[in-house]
Amino acid sequence: MIKVSNTAKKKVIELMTDEGFDVTTDFVRVGVKSGGCSGLSYDLSFDKTQQDNDKIFEDNNIKIVIDKKSFLYLAGTTLEYSGGLNGKGFVFNNPNANRTCGCGESFSL
Repeated sequence: MIKVSNTAKKKVIELMTDEGFDVTTDFVRVGVKSGGCSGLSYDLSFDKTQQDNDKIFEDNNIKIVIDKKSFLYLAGTTLEYSGGLNGKGFVFNNPNANRTCGCGESFSL
């Protein structure tokens, strides 16, 4: 399961609404792909269509979809949002990551 902090929830709702998505029916797609300075990078997008190999969760009234392969890397992760002058945007606090890069967008196990 992925948790969604209150600050991330507010930003997700704002961005989904701005991009024409409905937070009550559509969802945040979270995944992992090869790349980044640490070997794996996070992939975050909005989506309306669930695939056969997706797992769906809901936390803090935000629906999250993760493909089964990515779920192995993301179990227990919390999606945070850091704004402001030094903010990084969305940040993944992943307990499975042994090493992360300085930007927080890639990791390794």
